[in-house]
Amino acid sequence: MKINTNLWNKIRYTIYTPVYDSVAKHFYHSRKLSIENLNIQKGERVLIVGAGTGLDLEFLPQDCEVVATDITPSMVERIKLRNKEYQLNLETMVMDGQRLRFPDASFDKVILHLILAVIPDPVSCIKEVERVLKPGGEIAVFDKLVRKGRKLSYKRKLLNLLTNFLFSDITRDIYHIVGTTDLIVLSDEEANLNGNFRRLKLKK
Repeated sequence: MKINTNLWNKIRYTIYTPVYDSVAKHFYHSRKLSIENLNIQKGERVLIVGAGTGLDLEFLPQDCEVVATDITPSMVERIKLRNKEYQLNLETMVMDGQRLRFPDASFDKVILHLILAVIPDPVSCIKEVERVLKPGGEIAVFDKLVRKGRKLSYKRKLLNLLTNFLFSDITRDIYHIVGTTDLIVLSDEEANLNGNFRRLKLKK
């Protein structure tokens, strides 16, 4: 039986919505650096896939256009509430990150924070992001990802049985995921938990 499905993600993240911010606040610095590295310019169109409760909004400039999607309706409602403080030019949508309902080459920048390790099929997600990104556009990735060239330990595989049920997969290889596309890795840096979280910048 497959544990990680869209239905299970909706159920567990609906349950987690009231406490999500108290946990995710520990990633404040990494989110900030990741978005700063995108160098978002005035008038650019920015997509956030798997936006959660909208914790990335704080770091976005006022003069860009933002579309935030998440598969969990309760999370999307929190994004709307949060934007009352930031007053961004924001559109929110309940949407599956594996099937983005946008035309090709619709966005200048895409933010993928804590989504590629959660979504059931990260390859479908990254391919969709590549499709909707304009040529020359860039992607910010921050997530629980295996270091390049690192062999998965038995302990990590075993722990993943629990973490994949509770919140996300901890065994995903970003280079395998990106390798299914024509995207280029511009940077790959250690983030939280001694580099078990990573910050990457990709380009189309």
